Amino acid sequence: MIKDMLNNCLTQKEVLVYYNANVTYQLLPIGINGFVFNYKGINNIIINNSLSYYKKRKTLLHELAHIELNHLCQTDKDLLALYIDKYEDEADKYIKFLLE
Repeated sequence: MIKDMLNNCLTQKEVLVYYNANVTYQLLPIGINGFVFNYKGINNIIINNSLSYYKKRKTLLHELAHIELNHLCQTDKDLLALYIDKYEDEADKYIKFLLE
């Protein structure tokens, strides 16, 4: 889905509808670009409103990668906490791969 959006085959809105996701822009602490969480079946993407347009776009792609890679479907939250860096790296590498 992300690749289709990057290739202009799908709009951002279509991808968000497919993943049942909402994007909210709000002021976040320095150093936090964004995050994603699922609540009652809706994927909520929060992006730091103080970022540049391009950084917001990159952050959105990163958070969509977490959804596409099923990082939010972890059943053991303690296990997720142990592997948070792994999931962050995996999302970054996935986006980099799609952009090549």
